[in-house]
Amino acid sequence: MESSKNLIQAPNAGPGLQNWVIRLVKGILIGIGGILPGLSGGVLSVIFGVYQPAIRFLSNIRDHFLANVRFFMPIGIGGLAGIFLFSIFVEKAFGQYAAQFVCLFIGFVIGTFPSLYKQAGKEGRDSTDLVLMVIWAMIIFGLMFLGRNFPKIQPSPLVWFFSGAVVALGFIIPGMSPSNFLIYFGLYDKMAGSLAGLDLSMILPFSLGIVLCVLALSKVATYLFDHNYSKIFHSVLGMVIGSTLGIFPAIIFPAYTAEGLAQASLTFLPALAFGAVMLVAGILISYRFSKLEEEVSYE
Repeated sequence: MESSKNLIQAPNAGPGLQNWVIRLVKGILIGIGGILPGLSGGVLSVIFGVYQPAIRFLSNIRDHFLANVRFFMPIGIGGLAGIFLFSIFVEKAFGQYAAQFVCLFIGFVIGTFPSLYKQAGKEGRDSTDLVLMVIWAMIIFGLMFLGRNFPKIQPSPLVWFFSGAVVALGFIIPGMSPSNFLIYFGLYDKMAGSLAGLDLSMILPFSLGIVLCVLALSKVATYLFDHNYSKIFHSVLGMVIGSTLGIFPAIIFPAYTAEGLAQASLTFLPALAFGAVMLVAGILISYRFSKLEEEVSYE
């Protein structure tokens, strides 16, 4: 995993092209995960090893500012590209085959969870850490399961500001799927349409909500990791588990009902095979990322 410690110790390190492209691809996937229903950009940032370095940078922006900007620039570019390309080009495909494409991201979680579990225990673990992991898994699963009963809200600049803050929470709190909550409030399709149409009356307050929320909470997240690393990391893992399990009743299972299959214009076996292929692809991609992490030096 990419180490914020290494980055801070060597702020003038010059990453190569392969390094830059890896982080660009990670950013694209994190951006898509930030607005794809059922997923969390925070979960993907944890999986791809950029969560802690990013939180640490945002909590103290002046510390090795230029080196950090150089390090995170491809991730930021990729994140923006993922959000806007998804909104413009991929929305219909993901809408029709949402469950099958979400299987790709479930594969990312499966493929990298063992290394994340090892990372969580690098300073030791005890029964309390495991209990916290289970509790947070149950909390996030419950929020995703019960969120379908939320009331619908009409958009306004203030609503978009708080929607941006909710999306930011999906990065600060891995496991929280902000797009699910926007769907529950009836705002998701309007958000995607406004992003695709470059509607500044939505984009400006939405972006402001993201920025202010991230800046306000990143210091809190950094403090918690610095003082309770094992418990916080195991809590994060619980959020990852809960959000992944919550995808099944929210996204996967409905897609294999008669209504869901008709909407995707698929029969059961082709839909199942499609999902299985995407799941395996996600596992293989995440495995390859972990190998590239070992080959590429960030120091």
